[in-house]
Amino acid sequence: MKTEDIDYADGALRLRGFLAYDETIAGKRPGVVVVHEAWGLGEHVIERAKMLAGLGYVAFAADMYGDRRQATSLPDAMQLIGDMRTDPAKLRARGAAAVAVLAALPQVDASRLAGIGFCFGGTSVLELARSGADLAGVVSFHGGLETAAPAAAGAVKARVLVCTGADDPMIPSAQVTGFEDEMRRAGADWQVIRYGGTVHSFTNPAADGSIIPGVLYNARTDRRSWTAMRAFFDEIFAA
Repeated sequence: MKTEDIDYADGALRLRGFLAYDETIAGKRPGVVVVHEAWGLGEHVIERAKMLAGLGYVAFAADMYGDRRQATSLPDAMQLIGDMRTDPAKLRARGAAAVAVLAALPQVDASRLAGIGFCFGGTSVLELARSGADLAGVVSFHGGLETAAPAAAGAVKARVLVCTGADDPMIPSAQVTGFEDEMRRAGADWQVIRYGGTVHSFTNPAADGSIIPGVLYNARTDRRSWTAMRAFFDEIFAA
């Protein structure tokens, strides 16, 4: 497996993403942008990028903060997210910069792109979908579903898969219902899977409930949601 860091930019902000792909595969193949949690581009997302490369995709883990900064505490994470939480245009532009890098890679079939994200990253890829980004699909794992700029009718080109915990205190039922209503109004092709007995950050083995009780890894839901993503990709990337 080939891995390397790639420097890129969003305006004046310097970013450093992480690329992973199987160099033994000939020809172009689908590419997937991977967006990190609020903690920044760290071990969890790097491992997910490698897992995607093992499935035959070109995976590019985006750096949403610049210089691959990582949070050291919850207040630090909230500060790094900053005004991207309330400024969808800024969040979408930051994500689009990573998509542009992925699309330009010689190993990538730019007509077959997708995005996945975890927590803050799940929110980020949903904002890309709302913006009308030219993606085949996006997958949100335990991402926030609310937005200050709901999708306009006909705007969402990407197919959408949301994987969320049915008991996630950060993504309550009302937020899920609101998202579903938004997708209906937009005329999007969408799916929501709610996993019972599951709270926030269910894909991250480092989430042990010590920082926030409702932030806890769930191996079964992690496995099930990854399997759902793989089936989704088989559909959206079908020749």
